[in-house]
Amino acid sequence: MGTRSANSTPNGRSLQQCLHLVGFLDLFGVSMIVPLLNHHMKSLGASPTTAGIIGSCYGILQLFSSSIVGSWSDIAGRRYALITCILISALGYGLLGISINIYIYAVARIPVGIFKHSLSISKAFLSDLVSEKERPHVMGRFNSASSMGFILGPVVGGYLTELQGGFYITSVLCTCIFLINAGLVWMMPQSTDRTNMVTPSSHVNLHNSMPSKSDNPVHASQEFNGVIPNGPAQTLWAQIISVFKKVTGVAFSQMWDIFLVRLLMAVAVMLYYSNFALAMEERFHLTPRMTGYLISYGSTLGALSGFSLGPLSRLYQYNIYTMLLHSSVLTFFSILLYSVAPKMWIVVLSSTFLAFSTSIGRTCIVDLELTLGQKHGSGTLIGVGQSVTSVGRIVVPLFSGIAQEYSPCGPPQIGAVLALASIFLMYKSKSYYDGPAHGKHKRE
Repeated sequence: MGTRSANSTPNGRSLQQCLHLVGFLDLFGVSMIVPLLNHHMKSLGASPTTAGIIGSCYGILQLFSSSIVGSWSDIAGRRYALITCILISALGYGLLGISINIYIYAVARIPVGIFKHSLSISKAFLSDLVSEKERPHVMGRFNSASSMGFILGPVVGGYLTELQGGFYITSVLCTCIFLINAGLVWMMPQSTDRTNMVTPSSHVNLHNSMPSKSDNPVHASQEFNGVIPNGPAQTLWAQIISVFKKVTGVAFSQMWDIFLVRLLMAVAVMLYYSNFALAMEERFHLTPRMTGYLISYGSTLGALSGFSLGPLSRLYQYNIYTMLLHSSVLTFFSILLYSVAPKMWIVVLSSTFLAFSTSIGRTCIVDLELTLGQKHGSGTLIGVGQSVTSVGRIVVPLFSGIAQEYSPCGPPQIGAVLALASIFLMYKSKSYYDGPAHGKHKRE
């Protein structure tokens, strides 16, 4: 017997709107300052090697912390975890503004590397508020709102950095935006603060997969879909043990194939963009300004594509597996077409299709993870997914560098091969994802 989804209540809609604004401001603030980091490190006297080491350390921190912080949000509660991550990230960006040497700069990147997971927790928060049928549409709108911030942020940051003390002004503004975000989360409606208290009828019944716990109403009230809403009352040691159990539970589950699909597709798209500007100059003699326009065009189209998730889900009858498979096929052909494009108009065409397919694919892969691993908790699943993507960010520079030794088309060609491998893996695992329940089978 289902209840109304949070999306149909005033508080549920207000929470979604607040989280969309949080996502927009988050990427708006970050994208203002991230493009300036390399220039700032150079001004502090850092060598390219030192800058690379600091960047790699940041990636490693993100790799290990995303799963832990995501799982902790399942235990401590979304609101508490989100405010904590935003405030500590604000501290890190504030320290960047006063970094007068490379040592302070390196220290400032540590809190951001560990706690900059506000977008992941926001997605987990949204997934708690809506039914499975509504989730792709809501996630698509959230991704669109966040992407708009990423498009506008570099413009503002580029303007501010031309002023005297521009980096300091930008970092202070970024810090203020994060503090405003923390205030927005604090003031969000309280009635649905206990995560995953909504039990829409379209959700898979948890009691079917955990019969031993369904007879215990006390336990059922404490944990639903892997989330323990009264987490802050636990001791620190109990939270650490719970986080360890949840993360290892996902790591040793049978979801390795969907995470491998995510890794392959992420690396494929990253390889496409890894040398994009340089390849445009070498292959088509395109100026940096025109390349920037092309990148902005793709980013804008990708942001707008998020609004199509609702109609697409209905068109596919909420079969997320098929949507993911078709978007992956489109991604493969787009990357392959770009890698062999003899004319500029073909590059524009491939960029158009790629922006659409990657936007749809990112949302579908998250939704499929949340559906298949529902009992692990959405925070843990999204966190582990982010860790998988972080692995791609670490290996892509190496693959791209080696491929460019042979040809500027090398990175996207390798990306096309990896995209094809992910499609093959999805096809081989079709029985797990597709079927009468449209991919809502539980394999645990």
